[in-house]
Amino acid sequence: MAHLIRHKLGNKLTNAANTVSNKSQAKVSGVFARLGFQAATDEEGLGFADCDDLDYDYRQGMQMDIMQGDGEGGEMDGGDELTEGDSHYQRDGTGPSSSSIKSTGACNELASEVKPKITSWEAGWNVTNAIQGMFVLGLPYAILHGGYLGLFLIIFAAVVCCYTGKILIACLYEENEDGILVRVRDSYVDIANACCQPRFPSLGGHIVNVAQIIELVMTCILYVVVSGNLMVNSFPNLPVSQKAWSVVATAALLPCAFLKSLKAVSKFSLLCTIAHFVINILVIAYCLSRARDWAWDKVKFYIDVKKFPISIGIIVFSYTSQIFLPSLEGNMQRPSEFHCMMDWTHIGACVLKGLFALVAYLTWADATKEVITDNLPSTIRAVVNLFLVAKALLSYPLPFFAAVEVLEKSFFQDGGRAIFPDCYGPGGRIKSWGLGLRCVLVVFTLIMAIFVPHFALLMGLTGSLTGAGLCFLLPALFHLKLMWRKLLWHHVFFDVAIFVIGGICSISGGIHSVEGLIEAFKYGVEE
Repeated sequence: MAHLIRHKLGNKLTNAANTVSNKSQAKVSGVFARLGFQAATDEEGLGFADCDDLDYDYRQGMQMDIMQGDGEGGEMDGGDELTEGDSHYQRDGTGPSSSSIKSTGACNELASEVKPKITSWEAGWNVTNAIQGMFVLGLPYAILHGGYLGLFLIIFAAVVCCYTGKILIACLYEENEDGILVRVRDSYVDIANACCQPRFPSLGGHIVNVAQIIELVMTCILYVVVSGNLMVNSFPNLPVSQKAWSVVATAALLPCAFLKSLKAVSKFSLLCTIAHFVINILVIAYCLSRARDWAWDKVKFYIDVKKFPISIGIIVFSYTSQIFLPSLEGNMQRPSEFHCMMDWTHIGACVLKGLFALVAYLTWADATKEVITDNLPSTIRAVVNLFLVAKALLSYPLPFFAAVEVLEKSFFQDGGRAIFPDCYGPGGRIKSWGLGLRCVLVVFTLIMAIFVPHFALLMGLTGSLTGAGLCFLLPALFHLKLMWRKLLWHHVFFDVAIFVIGGICSISGGIHSVEGLIEAFKYGVEE
């Protein structure tokens, strides 16, 4: 009897201890979940729970990127670059595993079965593709109406856009109790919503979504417009109109509807960058052949008050990449290399754009046209235009993929708040009607390109409004709002100055671009 009593008492004590342990573990799990340490998916969470060899934190689905290296530490703010020695990243189960859990075999495979990651070089190709786009062709036109001030603006825009890109990514992170940087936000929209809480928790996200969609769709439209225009100028003797060439270009772009990840887009970006360098080499080689005739005396410190604001929009639009950055950084294998990637891509863009714009303007001076290839002799122009068309078609997938991602998250994948059902079926395969909607978006860019074929004015308007807003105004404002207590005085000064200057450029450029479009439609002017 005594033995039976002891056995029952032991079972009760064991059950009570297990209950307390489970409750305490659930509480700790809830704390970690609120800090953003939950598993990326339910399947991963179940997989990690079965791995007894992992430590407690890892069993909760946590993965830490512990960056080791030399150099002094720095806070992840707008101006200080993160060093690998003192930056700790938590990416909700999507980052590389720690060295302490390298031997966990199948458990690590579960953690890696997310989206395919891209290297810093692939991310750099995407950014280079975005900021070294077709719009470099309009930069000599900015020098025509701004002189040395236009050249300075090309450099200034590169510095500011690189800075705002870094502070935008800084707003994705917060420090936990241990001083570890935790990625608590995933997108531009999440940052905007965080700034508008608690009164208007979703207002900022709606504003950013609208601006992003306009920016991305307008970029796609511009690629279709310039493709049709360039093909007409390349083959003027063929009985094919610009609208017909735009239809042909759109037919070639329909496969973009099948894109699934940034990995495929990166390959297009690499080819696009190669095409861009070929174009630059051809144009600069021709300009150097006429170096004896360069008109240095034509470059002055003056501006055309009416046309230069449009040029500001063109320059700003040529550097827009902020809308891609949260997605790119979230898909990087090593997010600690993001700052370095931003530095070399923007330095390279600044040097190439500045030299291209100056050399081209010195060659043609006051005869410089809106699209610089129109100044080339007919034989060279045809070759360059074919490379430009290839570049435009290869550049299209990146903004299209980003636009699709924004639309899907806003209307089809927003949990219980989604307006429409999920467009993806089991296994992540897109449904037929979802694929149809992607094709509709491609056709929509064609329709807009046919009815509004004004390349320079559209580019200036988009750069002045959504470009300046997404690249200058909103990153500076969000950085001040979310990081106010951690910012040094010079960071506050930079953010305020960028906000004021960006606001002035946006208003003036938008007004003059709208006036130009009204005048073009009124008098039937075509590009």
